[in-house]
Amino acid sequence: MVKKSMKSSSIFHSSFVFRSCKINRSCKINRSLSISASSNETNLPFKLVKRGKVRDVYESDDKLICVTTDRQSAFDRVIAEVPYKGQALNMTSAWWFFKTESIVDNALISVPHPNVSIMRKLNVFPVEIIVRGYITGTTNTSLWTIYNEGKREYCGNILQNGMVKNQKLICPIITPTTKGDIDLPISGEDIIKKGYMTLDQWKYISKAAMDLFTYGQFEANKQGLILVDTKYEFGYDTYGNIYLIDEIHTPDSSRYWIKDTYIDRFKEDKEPENIDKEFLRLWFKEHSDPYNDEVLPEAPKELVDELSKRYMYLFETITGQKMYPYEFNEEEITESINAFLDLRLI
Repeated sequence: MVKKSMKSSSIFHSSFVFRSCKINRSCKINRSLSISASSNETNLPFKLVKRGKVRDVYESDDKLICVTTDRQSAFDRVIAEVPYKGQALNMTSAWWFFKTESIVDNALISVPHPNVSIMRKLNVFPVEIIVRGYITGTTNTSLWTIYNEGKREYCGNILQNGMVKNQKLICPIITPTTKGDIDLPISGEDIIKKGYMTLDQWKYISKAAMDLFTYGQFEANKQGLILVDTKYEFGYDTYGNIYLIDEIHTPDSSRYWIKDTYIDRFKEDKEPENIDKEFLRLWFKEHSDPYNDEVLPEAPKELVDELSKRYMYLFETITGQKMYPYEFNEEEITESINAFLDLRLI
């Protein structure tokens, strides 16, 4: 495998180094007030490649322009719009990309705007790498759902008898899923058999995923959090170099629990305190059949606002940086992207 040189530590465009000089400080919100701003679909003057559940992806030459919106996904569909979620998500992921680039190369080139990441255009492996440290979850592919149905083998992993929900696993495990409209569990052995990856690629990626998760748990623990589980995606270039893509350790791709209260709540058979989207998942599970209902109920505004605050809290807790939420403005986003693209031409 050809190893590329380490990227410059300055992945952030001059107009944005976590606290962007272009962010209007008057836009800072009072978190005791109701939150109202949000972004849904974008319509930027670039070639649209994909409108995903959360991100709208455009392209420019050999680069992808990934715009993180406020769309909230779960159960393989969009379930709500969460104000300022896109900004918090993109900034959190950018911080983790920068912190983990010594573990595995990543596709991030620059962050010209808090909602935007410029990424390398790569071939994407059609598999999501899920790393789990605890047995939990509510979705059809979650480890607790599978275990509670009586299965003791999952994605090539043997699960011991007698476990209960939210229990820590003896050691983290990888439970991959195929990428598509519906995620399907698959073992590492079948990934190779089906030609999704070569043996060498699988060995490299599975080790990288475990190393990333170990580091993520270490950093989260320092801030009083537990990184419970997470999802990684990988791609490769024409030379065979493998890169981490999409996002890393965000509250969309990961579960985070509060460390100090986990043990006591586990002993009392209570759900852990979390700062991810699990509580919103639980609300939809209680009020609908989210996998089968054509139309879902609208989530209560107080829950949506609470999730918005949790996304911002996670960014600030993990990074130690202050987040300055501000209105989603397509004109400003376009100007920031063009400024970066123009700079690359100089």
